[in-house]
Amino acid sequence: MFPYDDAISTAVRHPSQSISDVLQTMRIVDNACVATDGLKWFNWLYFRVTQAVEERINSGGFTDPQWLSLLDVQFANFYFNALKTALAGSPAPGCWQALFSVRRDANITRLQFALAGMNAHINHDLCQAIVSTCRATHMTPQHGTAQYNDYTMLNSTLDSLIDTAKQTLDVRLPGTQLPPISHLQDLAAGWDISAAREKAWINAEALWNLPPALALSLLDSINGFTAVISKSLLVPVPAI
Repeated sequence: MFPYDDAISTAVRHPSQSISDVLQTMRIVDNACVATDGLKWFNWLYFRVTQAVEERINSGGFTDPQWLSLLDVQFANFYFNALKTALAGSPAPGCWQALFSVRRDANITRLQFALAGMNAHINHDLCQAIVSTCRATHMTPQHGTAQYNDYTMLNSTLDSLIDTAKQTLDVRLPGTQLPPISHLQDLAAGWDISAAREKAWINAEALWNLPPALALSLLDSINGFTAVISKSLLVPVPAI
């Protein structure tokens, strides 16, 4: 626990209703977190991703921008809910708990925290956010729809942001430099946001079409697999 965790809990207590709400909550988390808190660096990256999505939506070119906006809000609320749950002392999904449990580890890099958070959020949460957004808008998640095409149009923007983050955050949690050779470069190179988003859409279609009991079983499997990846991403870097 950090002394400011109560302030973060208050910030994420209620679901966001708009992208502006999402960004404001992320600002509160960023302002609260010290640089040696791993949560800060996932939140840092996700804030920039959300800003970029908002700018792309506002610039036009999408068939159903309202659907994309709603998805963005639904998606963020999964992160906020996982954080709220963990800070309350209740078990968060394993893929998120892998990150929250090592927030203080100075031998884990900022990039590792950022990518582990993105892994948990995209691989575990995004498929559920797609399903909840489709239910709210009375549509079915399917490849080839206008909503799917809008969704994939964001990939190039997100790819660019992740590539930039891989350079900016390639330091230890306190900001110190890494050793010349590290397993981190291989892990970072192997994590592809476009591929993760495509898999999330595929999983959303599966969740939509499965009976409730089987859908829950699939979610358990997704959480388990995603937790393994998060733990791999968060292996501490050897001391220099």
